[in-house]
Amino acid sequence: MEDGFSSYNSLYDTSSLLQFCNDDSASAASSMEVTDRIASLEQRVQMQEDEIQLLKSALADVVRRLNASEEQQAVVSRRGPTKDPTLMRKSSSAGSNVGKSARPMIATLPLRPTVNNGTILPKKGSGTLPSPSGSGSKRDNTTPASKSTVRRANSNEHVGTLTRRDSGDSKGNRTRTGSTGSSSSGKRNDSKQREPVFSAGMRRVTHCKEEGYVKMFLKGRPVTMFMPKAQVDSYCLEARAELPSSKLKLDWVYGYRGRDCRSNLYLLPTGETVYFIASVVVLFNVDEQLQRHYTGHTDDIKCLAVHPDKITIATGQVAGTSSDGKQLAPHVRVWDSVSLNTLHVLGTNFFDRALVCLAFSKSNGGNTLCAVDDSNDHVLSVWEWQREDRLAEVKCSNESVFATDFHPTDSNIIVTCGKSHLYFWTLEKSTLVKKQGLFEKQEKPKFVLCVTFAENGDTITGDSSGNILVWGKGTNRISHAIQGAHEGSIFALSMLRNGTLVSGGKDRRLVSWDSSYQQIQMAEVPELFGPIRTIAEGRGETVLIGTTKNFVLQGSLDGEFVHITQGHTDELWGLAVHPWKPHFITCGYDRQVCLWDSGSHQLIWTKSMEDAVQSAGFHPSGSVVAIGTQTGRWLVLDTDSKDLVAVHTDGNEQLSVISYGPDGNFLAIGSHDNYIYIYAVAENGRKYSRVGKCSGHSSFITHLDWSTDSQYLVSNSGDYEILYWIPSVCKQVVSVETTRDIEWATNTCPLGFQVFGLWPDGSDGTDINAVCRTNDKNVMVTGDDFGKVHLFAYPCSQFRAPSHVYGGHSSHVTNVSFLFDDSYLVSTGGKDMSVMQWRIV
Repeated sequence: MEDGFSSYNSLYDTSSLLQFCNDDSASAASSMEVTDRIASLEQRVQMQEDEIQLLKSALADVVRRLNASEEQQAVVSRRGPTKDPTLMRKSSSAGSNVGKSARPMIATLPLRPTVNNGTILPKKGSGTLPSPSGSGSKRDNTTPASKSTVRRANSNEHVGTLTRRDSGDSKGNRTRTGSTGSSSSGKRNDSKQREPVFSAGMRRVTHCKEEGYVKMFLKGRPVTMFMPKAQVDSYCLEARAELPSSKLKLDWVYGYRGRDCRSNLYLLPTGETVYFIASVVVLFNVDEQLQRHYTGHTDDIKCLAVHPDKITIATGQVAGTSSDGKQLAPHVRVWDSVSLNTLHVLGTNFFDRALVCLAFSKSNGGNTLCAVDDSNDHVLSVWEWQREDRLAEVKCSNESVFATDFHPTDSNIIVTCGKSHLYFWTLEKSTLVKKQGLFEKQEKPKFVLCVTFAENGDTITGDSSGNILVWGKGTNRISHAIQGAHEGSIFALSMLRNGTLVSGGKDRRLVSWDSSYQQIQMAEVPELFGPIRTIAEGRGETVLIGTTKNFVLQGSLDGEFVHITQGHTDELWGLAVHPWKPHFITCGYDRQVCLWDSGSHQLIWTKSMEDAVQSAGFHPSGSVVAIGTQTGRWLVLDTDSKDLVAVHTDGNEQLSVISYGPDGNFLAIGSHDNYIYIYAVAENGRKYSRVGKCSGHSSFITHLDWSTDSQYLVSNSGDYEILYWIPSVCKQVVSVETTRDIEWATNTCPLGFQVFGLWPDGSDGTDINAVCRTNDKNVMVTGDDFGKVHLFAYPCSQFRAPSHVYGGHSSHVTNVSFLFDDSYLVSTGGKDMSVMQWRIV
């Protein structure tokens, strides 16, 4: 047995985990703070260690059974062949049934590491088995073994079920509908032919025609999905699925990235305000309430620069990882803001981790572009962008760099600033020569945060000490200082066309200064909007302001500010659509619940919660909405007034899903404590009484769907279980004949016969975060871990179903939902904090 175990020991090679922990690009690409990255990695390591122990125990049992099976087979082979079919069946059932159930599980384990080294961070709680890495045993790599595996899988359906039943695993019988339903397969005629197995990485699919089910393996775990009776005779696993006739077009992007990005807000001559969020650049015409979108990027955009012609724009993105595990290089895209066509792509094999600063030259017609990346040395490079030729490069600083810009009258002079430094660079042929700014008698600030230029060529900087310093043209010495211009850090400086300098910072004050650096006016941005991150000149006397709370404001120095864009400020998970209005709710870890109008694209109201929010669901009447938090507490809000209607607590873990029955008489709440809590609802969603809790899942609840008559509930869990319930009595339904023909009001569960075709090759079971079907039951959509929205035809019950794929999000897509009339789709990004609205065409 020890030899048998050691032969599979390579399956537990943890080198992939160590590689992930040591791979700096994986975490650095996300530009998180060091402490956040370390905490995330520690959490990932702990989760992996716990899960590896679980899988080791399971595999040890499999190996034990496999050895027993092989010993039994050896005994049978020594006795010689027999023509007595009864004896053959007895010997097979006596010793080989365990082996046959064990071999397919071994075969489904992956043969290569599946750790994602990209910006997408782990977000699921523990409770699922990890995907082990390793080369597998020699038996897995030989052709005869492969044939044996398929043959065993074909004969495994009834044998594996008998093994579970005979071994006394009462929990398996109680909780797994597939297990209970499959037990009758032991009574069938063994001579009936079975259809072949389809394999793809960690995902395999088998079809049992006589009993009418499809079995899919995710990370070695079988997921049995029974089809409706009407399809049992006609269903064919090999049939090809078609692409949906409908497509999606990005209609609106809610949100702005101001929390951790600078100088990313400009007004174009067309009247459009340009800014970015996730991997989309938004061109927003405020007067006409129209958006256009540049979608050429594949991951987070971190910086933006506008050419002096006010038409050409450059944007830089971070490194990323594609859905097939390939590294996506950081690069700069230069594009036309009128046609939205990409003109040039720079530095695909040059930049490291991400781009943090960009600027076009001004005095030579904007022929050159300077860029700073996020490598350890923060390399400064200068490009003749039209020829895609790099003119010079130099290590800028081993500390953070916050801003870079060309001198307005000399395209050979570049200024960079950041942590503990201000550098003046001169381009001499292909070399950049550095002069350090001398603070002399002035106390050196910890951070030099922003830079701009006066009309006479002086350099002006704002720093973390709240001082504005003026540096004489052509020198590296201070010629003038405004001490204490702001209380705290100065994040933004902007020189207006009339020569007025405007500054803004952490104190939320917007201050204007004349050419002698005397204060003219001061206005304070309301606390709701947060500190000022960037300032841009608007039309006439107006200015545009981007804040750290992800607002874009339009206002004047007189102090009147109107927000034109706003978004969430932390990871986003909750999404719910109104049952009969074009409204939807979003909520997330920033503790904000926001109600949006999809027609006007305006925020109707927002309400702050005491806890981070995870989920949301509207009552069928639309009069109230239930909000689930990460602490086990859930609240009910009045949809019109946002007043609190009810507060309850169930457990102390996050509430992943919260859903009302179609008739509005029950509320189901899926928790990470493995329970589904059921409440009776009265008075149109204003009175709640607990019915009980559905107990049976062995991992956290991920998704719920109600039947159209509100009599049944189906749930998915973190370990890929599909369980059915009668919520009015909190009892599990184990009868396949009862559940297979239930008509479901919604289809948000990613595991089920009607949807299993959406799972991609090589999926580990956590790649799909959200699923939604249109109300007309023609198409369905998924949101995945790779920032993609997939549109499928519905039902999606064929292996490797094709889909239309759409980018825009730069983090895992956490939720998707169609509006009540199927006119629009809404998707939410996790860490990119964006909400995207798609038109169905």
